[in-house]
Amino acid sequence: MEILSSLRISETTLATLVLVLLFSIPTQAQEYILSKQKPTQHALSVSQIGKASKMINPYDSILEFLNSSSFPNRTSFSHDFLFGTGTSALQIEGGLHEGGRGLGIWDEIIKQNKGLYLDAAKFPSKIEHYKRYKEDVQHLKKLGINSYRMSISWSRVLPDGTLKGGINQEGINFYNNLINELLENGIEPFVGIMHADYPLALNQKLGGFSNRSIVKHYKDYSELLFKTYGDRVKHWITVNEIEVTSLFTFMLSRDPLSTDQACQNTKICTQVYTVFHNLLISHATTSELYRTKFQTVQRGEIGLSLSSGRYVPYSSKSEDVVAAQRLMDFYWGWVLDPIFHGDYPKIMKKIVGNRLPKFTEKEKHILKGSTDFIGVNYYTSHFARHEPNRTNVMFDNYDALAVSEVFNAEGKTLGYKDQYSMDYVYPEGLYNVLIYIKKKYNNPKIYITENGITSTKIPNPLKDEHRTAYIAAHINATKAAIDDGVNVQGYFVWSTFDTFEFQMGYSAHWGLYHIDFNDSLKRIPTDAAKWYTKYLTCDLGH
Repeated sequence: MEILSSLRISETTLATLVLVLLFSIPTQAQEYILSKQKPTQHALSVSQIGKASKMINPYDSILEFLNSSSFPNRTSFSHDFLFGTGTSALQIEGGLHEGGRGLGIWDEIIKQNKGLYLDAAKFPSKIEHYKRYKEDVQHLKKLGINSYRMSISWSRVLPDGTLKGGINQEGINFYNNLINELLENGIEPFVGIMHADYPLALNQKLGGFSNRSIVKHYKDYSELLFKTYGDRVKHWITVNEIEVTSLFTFMLSRDPLSTDQACQNTKICTQVYTVFHNLLISHATTSELYRTKFQTVQRGEIGLSLSSGRYVPYSSKSEDVVAAQRLMDFYWGWVLDPIFHGDYPKIMKKIVGNRLPKFTEKEKHILKGSTDFIGVNYYTSHFARHEPNRTNVMFDNYDALAVSEVFNAEGKTLGYKDQYSMDYVYPEGLYNVLIYIKKKYNNPKIYITENGITSTKIPNPLKDEHRTAYIAAHINATKAAIDDGVNVQGYFVWSTFDTFEFQMGYSAHWGLYHIDFNDSLKRIPTDAAKWYTKYLTCDLGH
């Protein structure tokens, strides 16, 4: 999954409690299995999704469903729809001290907190993508994808984060070679400018994104990328999950980069809002640069991604209904309201008060409409319960005065519990997320930039039938949203390869390609990878 998802950046106990993905199986699958009625060629509608959450072991039923003619095959999507997979430089590249790379903030975080991270010893080399990128592109080609979501390491291109400090030509060459290799194999690069990591030197000199002056360095770095790669890269993501990066690093975690440690005791935090504000201004400034200087000639697009999940009221009480919307505002609205409406949500301004930075009129102008698309990283939906005492809020934004829950007031969950990931599978949440964005933000272009499931408890990581079921169910939900008018233009599975997932290390087995650390980092396709290839090549037998 995406690197700094709320579900993986805190300590192991937090990961255990918060890493709960709440989804459900598409009802169309169950209806087909139970009634054997004549299948249709349409994906499920929202009214059709959800009943199958009562199924205890749904894999056989789903697999039968996706081999039926009712499952939306590849040709039911537009020919230019992007089907891909994703990773990030931070989680797969390795080459910590190779090719002139400078240190990033996560090198320091892991160094200072090795005891909190499984597989910390593997962090410097990871899966050696830096050395083996040509081999990895061939694996991507075998998958049959037409797009690959990747990111560029700021530290590899600008070792100290600044143009004045010098450009690392070896780093420039690496990404040139990778991008060219992708294109030569018919794969379109979908490139992230910053995926959680940035040069340690900028943190040491400036305090990172706590300091407004970093916006200039981020803009300089972005311009270098546009100049160097923009003739070939047509999709840019400025910042990945800025709300998660801010919240879980500067409010909820104990990472050494935060100087606002007192907020974890008082539950009255300031730095998190400053960091987020500067990240958002960085996005808007870079987007304006791209649109005014590069977009017309390069004919690309620029956007950002956020970690999204639907919040469902814990009960029918009005306070819980309002709490669900409040959490939506504190997570989604925090990002999307400034971008589409020019300012933070009213409820945030009311509760956070003067701790929430204010936009100047100029900033509002460059923010509003500053994205060509929204990237949706979907894994989880939660129940939302009203909590008037912020000191009782543990794993959510303290100021939201609401908490996310796995069980509702009646003891029910969203979706079924997957036995191999121990997560709750709930594709209806993805459909609802997409419909929500369509209605609230005037139907912008959307890419599902991350969607996937772990194999934490699986006996054999290659036999990931549950992942096949998960991906199929969410492709189905995506098609349902498209049929209902949502402007979705792409779907990316997270992740291509087993990635370093912070506290969880490599134990979660996220990849469509399993990495065998006992056999020279051999890349081995899982059963889900083989299914995805058949799906993309229209070879499912229906």
